Amino acid sequence: MNRQLQELSQIDRMIHEPARLMIMMILNDVGEADFLYLQREGEFTQGNLSSHLSKLEEASYVEIEKKFKGKFPLTICHLTPKGKDAFTAYSRSILRALKGN
Repeated sequence: MNRQLQELSQIDRMIHEPARLMIMMILNDVGEADFLYLQREGEFTQGNLSSHLSKLEEASYVEIEKKFKGKFPLTICHLTPKGKDAFTAYSRSILRALKGN
């Protein structure tokens, strides 16, 4: 198997799914975001975003904090150290595969 294909075969499938990749990219860029921000920026439905966040949380890539702002519920999400490391490794793998190095 050539090196590019080998590199691609090793990528993190949890991150590679397009919706989860979008979530990881947004959180990597902004540090933390509330549910509504993620929903708006990623153009997700509420159920779709909730489902993907749950999977990322189960993988310990995202931490979800539920609290209140006044009387309104607020869900804050951010990458865990494991999530940051996984996203960095994923990004490097994709770049290496694209470059062919």
